[in-house]
Amino acid sequence: MDLSPSSSPSVSGVKRGASNAQDSPPLKRSRIALKEAAPLAEKLRPTTLSDFVGHELVVSFVASGCTGSLILWGPSGCGKTTLARLIATQTDAVFKELSATIAGINDVRAIVEAAKSTLALTGRKTILFLDEIHRFSKSQQDIFLPFLEQGHIQLVGATTENPSFKLIGALLSRCRVFCLERLQDADIRDIVTKALRRLSPAPVDISPEEVDSSPSSSAQPPVRPVTEKIMTTIVSMSAGDARIAISLLELALKTPNGYDEEKVLTFLRRSVATSYDTAEDHYNQISALHKSVRGSHADAAMYWLARMLTGGEDPGFICRRMVVCASEDIGLADSHALPLAVATLHACQNIGMPECRINLAHLVAYLSEAPKSTRAYEAYKRAEAAATADPTLPVPLQMRNAPTALMKEVGYGKSYHYNPQYAHPVHNTYLPSRFEGESFLKQADDTSDKMWDEDALESWERNVNGGKRWEGREQVAPILGPE
Repeated sequence: MDLSPSSSPSVSGVKRGASNAQDSPPLKRSRIALKEAAPLAEKLRPTTLSDFVGHELVVSFVASGCTGSLILWGPSGCGKTTLARLIATQTDAVFKELSATIAGINDVRAIVEAAKSTLALTGRKTILFLDEIHRFSKSQQDIFLPFLEQGHIQLVGATTENPSFKLIGALLSRCRVFCLERLQDADIRDIVTKALRRLSPAPVDISPEEVDSSPSSSAQPPVRPVTEKIMTTIVSMSAGDARIAISLLELALKTPNGYDEEKVLTFLRRSVATSYDTAEDHYNQISALHKSVRGSHADAAMYWLARMLTGGEDPGFICRRMVVCASEDIGLADSHALPLAVATLHACQNIGMPECRINLAHLVAYLSEAPKSTRAYEAYKRAEAAATADPTLPVPLQMRNAPTALMKEVGYGKSYHYNPQYAHPVHNTYLPSRFEGESFLKQADDTSDKMWDEDALESWERNVNGGKRWEGREQVAPILGPE
């Protein structure tokens, strides 16, 4: 998204650039009223690729003119809709826009039929922009396949969900997928600065120290000053969402009760709710928390815990993952971890938020600092692989119970040594003969299944250990280290 005056491509089939002089006065007034009612972010959309901010690689690809059908995957406010409209402008195509939240198959069919006629009569292609394309069911998505195959329309779909999970493979094979990341802080600052220039009655220079407007003119009232502190707050609170940034700017410029920096900042902070995408961030952030605990990075683990809780995540969901982590990653290295995790789960269930955040913080801190061992977890995986390789292997006779005389005669339980009766170690045949002597649970100091990555170690030494060599090199390197 960016901030040049908005005039989206033709969405009604009327040739762009046609004069509005033939409009009747009521229709003119209606158009003006609709334009004035639009939010500031809509009014300030760009009309050329040169005005677009961010996503340089995608923009350069669009500028080449060979776009084809696309799926734009990215978070809200990163510029998906704006980019789709600019593609139509760049290719001189008819632009049709639908939202999958309210549109259906019949709406798509109507656009395709009109597109066929337009292509036959004028040679102009039609771009169908379908916002929230993941809202179409997989059976609904089938409608696009023949039309894309025959080139009747060019599809540009926008989604905030992972296309790999939400879109059918046949549709993905006919489209290029572009992943649009959240806008960087520098991009958001650029967008807000350009917005202020657009809103000012005369061109002004925006200094790093203070973003201010020029004196008022008769055509447009003066724009309130936006200090560096307000600018920084807008950039921070927008979290890479250009639409939120422009909305916050609009709030800052229209704050009631006169202009005062602290009042503006308070007004802005109270106007923004924490964004938490339960579809994508739900899994990404719990993964970040778990991996931070596994990596013994307590600061990162505490940050992701706070991100999830302040975003409205269910504390029980977080705690259940930590119960798993207590056995998967800490395991036999600290047997107190699992009881603490289970106790914290009970605390979350009985106390609830906001108090149980303290219990969770206690647990996450403990698990992060605890020693780590995956011996039990890895042992089960080895045993599972052996068990599934041949599930028909019989239990050794020595391990079988013999509740009847016949079973004893057959040999069930023969020569079994009851360990507690002996003052010394005894041997029994515990495993099927195929796995006799197999070691599923490795010794604590066994590093035979571990890997040595010199680049990863040097990165840790450089970024975490202050450039010093890891003291374990002398003990582990002779076994696993590079030759």
